[in-house]
Amino acid sequence: MPQKTVLAIILNYRTADMTLQAAVATVAEMDGIAGKILIVDNDSRDGSFENLSAAVVAKGWASDRVEVLQSGRNGGFGAGNNVGITHGLATGIDGHLPDYIYIQNSDAFPHDGAIQALMHYLDHNSDVGLAGSYIHGPDGDPHLTAFRFPTMAGEFEGAARLGPVSKLLKHAIVPMPIPETTCTVDWCAGASVLIRREVLEQIGLFDEAFFLYFEETDLCLRAARAGWKTAYVRESCVTHIGSVSTGMKTWDRIPGFWLESRLHYFTVNHGRLYALGATLAHLTGGAIASVRAKLRGKSTGQPKYFLIDMAKHALKTGTRGQLRKSRKIAFPKAKKALAGAE
Repeated sequence: MPQKTVLAIILNYRTADMTLQAAVATVAEMDGIAGKILIVDNDSRDGSFENLSAAVVAKGWASDRVEVLQSGRNGGFGAGNNVGITHGLATGIDGHLPDYIYIQNSDAFPHDGAIQALMHYLDHNSDVGLAGSYIHGPDGDPHLTAFRFPTMAGEFEGAARLGPVSKLLKHAIVPMPIPETTCTVDWCAGASVLIRREVLEQIGLFDEAFFLYFEETDLCLRAARAGWKTAYVRESCVTHIGSVSTGMKTWDRIPGFWLESRLHYFTVNHGRLYALGATLAHLTGGAIASVRAKLRGKSTGQPKYFLIDMAKHALKTGTRGQLRKSRKIAFPKAKKALAGAE
């Protein structure tokens, strides 16, 4: 049986030094694995592309092993990864299409055997299409990276954060308790995930209507609807710093792209009315949390004016009839590339 091949993609946006550190870890992990690493600069315009290209040469990495690409535009996480996937499919690995696509954040560092563990699981579980890693921070604290799909009930529970509500809706809580053993989940974080090429052939690439957030959730849902499972592989361990490119930990106000991505996820997957219902559920739950926090003299922990911004966004988008129902998956280009590579 021929060895399976891996196309690894690391997306950079103005974090060249950290991206290079991530690439060093991935090069080490790919030792003994047939494949290629693509570093995609997502139009950083800060010298990242030039610096990364020079660093690859300086480290003596062969061009057929590590390559730096320029996306040409910053279309977000999904669009940037699509650039890498499409290029990798078009050029192939040793004249053949890659068996697996490995998506890795620029602030994620796979440990010994992390990629091999994901490959091993997919090799031995033919009904699983995506496999994500156990992820922890630099301090060793585990990150929440195993999830249930968002629902209207989950939106209410997650916003309300009230004991009796959480107990009643426990099966709708989006973040799952961190699994202690390998198991199937609804979706996993995109910081370190291995995807079968066949999954992307069947469902398409990342939906580029998402700029940031919800794109991996959407991909896993589309895969699930096509009959593919997603697994959380506890044996695959990755250190992840988190929010380095996005600045999420320091948001003062919720950015419009997060609101857009959230609403697009519900609209394109569940319909316009469900999307509005999910937003109403979130606002209701959030109002409960706000009242409770005010009575206790505490903060909700949400960005400033979060509920107001969400309500305004939903009202503005809904009244103008601009809820996006179309997909931008960029699959026609990839499909053409596939035909030429095999």
